[in-house]
Amino acid sequence: MFERLDAQKPALKKLIAALRERYPYASVLATDEHFRSWRVSRNGITISSEGDGGYGFVIRVFDETGCAEYSINAFSEEMIPKIAAEMERRLEAERRALPEGITPMPTAIPDDSPAVLKKEAKYEIDPMDVGDEAILDLIRRIREKGMQAENILDIACNVTYCAERKLFLSEHRDLDETHMWTNAGVGAFGSRGEEVKDSYQGYSMLGGAELLKEVENDVDEVTRRLNDLLQSEPMIPGEYECVCDPEVTGMIVHEAFGHGVEMDMFVKDRAQAKQFIGEYVASPLVTMHDGSAVDECATWAFDDEGTLTGDTVIIDKGVLRRGMCDALSAMRLGTKPTGNGRRESYERKAYTRMTNTYFESGDATKEEMIASIKYGFLLEEPTSGMEDPKNWGIQCMVNVAREIRDGKLTGKVFSPIVLTGYVPDLLKSVSMMGGKVELAGGGYCGKGYKEWVKVSDGGAYMKARIRLG
Repeated sequence: MFERLDAQKPALKKLIAALRERYPYASVLATDEHFRSWRVSRNGITISSEGDGGYGFVIRVFDETGCAEYSINAFSEEMIPKIAAEMERRLEAERRALPEGITPMPTAIPDDSPAVLKKEAKYEIDPMDVGDEAILDLIRRIREKGMQAENILDIACNVTYCAERKLFLSEHRDLDETHMWTNAGVGAFGSRGEEVKDSYQGYSMLGGAELLKEVENDVDEVTRRLNDLLQSEPMIPGEYECVCDPEVTGMIVHEAFGHGVEMDMFVKDRAQAKQFIGEYVASPLVTMHDGSAVDECATWAFDDEGTLTGDTVIIDKGVLRRGMCDALSAMRLGTKPTGNGRRESYERKAYTRMTNTYFESGDATKEEMIASIKYGFLLEEPTSGMEDPKNWGIQCMVNVAREIRDGKLTGKVFSPIVLTGYVPDLLKSVSMMGGKVELAGGGYCGKGYKEWVKVSDGGAYMKARIRLG
């Protein structure tokens, strides 16, 4: 599937050697992506092969005064002199952009200690081997089954698959990984009188079409939840004891301490977290991770700057230990990169970005959490969220709040829900953490409403005191 990168590799190594004659550091990131999505709804059938990554190359050089990048969507050995000249032109343009009389500050050279890696994607069933008709037949059946429920206007089913190979080369690094993820989703839309509501269940895995075995069994649960929502009441604003399901926990992880500890924000003084390293910012029950210690859609063995990934412990038993970092930000901050330098595509800049972000488990059960609440809510089905890293505010949307009274679910549902608060107050209120971590990787994350990358987030059931409205 990705043989054309193998054919390019010898010439790419010659490019590295030629650039190293001029610069202390040179690297190439080569990417090749195969993407396909299928969707059925009342509007018909949609099949798309337009992904984000594509086929292309990012050439990067450093000298003592700066860094330059150049991205291209075609490469041959004959292009090496032209690329070398373009890199020099770009570095010179960087120097000229400095105000008159300002001497460029010395630039650190990235770590290029030897590393060789080759990792193949693991999957049971390649969706492309299944074929368009078989996948469409399956999601049509799911849709038809869901349409039999009461109050249904439409059932929309989708499947998305992405296989991608990345090759990172420098003088001392040869990193090669093939990656495959599959997502699916079932959305239910219904009405009762003039009330119109929707509910959605997503599915994700680092793997192939074996994920689809899980989807067909759950459409009844989605339509049941939709009918609960059609009887829901508006939330009375206030602060409540809440139990968050793993997806809501994941949204809180991602929004509360995700963007706020992306350390390119530290460089720009746009994140309050910079001032709290070594301080308690959460309950001692809270330990937060980001990285490749778990397998989900955002798991890569190296990032787009050639840094090997691993497990970054961001909060350790309530104490903020560090953030996550790309290579350039790490140089400016005098720290080590964490393998979080990620690009939307070969055409875009690398930023510090989350990968798989989650809270560690505890030892409580969902039932124990519910039983401990005099009056509060079980929160389910997060829909969106945003964070203000500068002021540590959080605002998230949740679709379902199930009422708890005297330790039991009453059956009453409230919707929609706006979850807000000051991040340390929310996390310091965590009083119970569940025993099983679950991650979801069905979404993308943008940086300032752009620069979209695949992420996953999660945790266990979690009890906290939260402001709802």
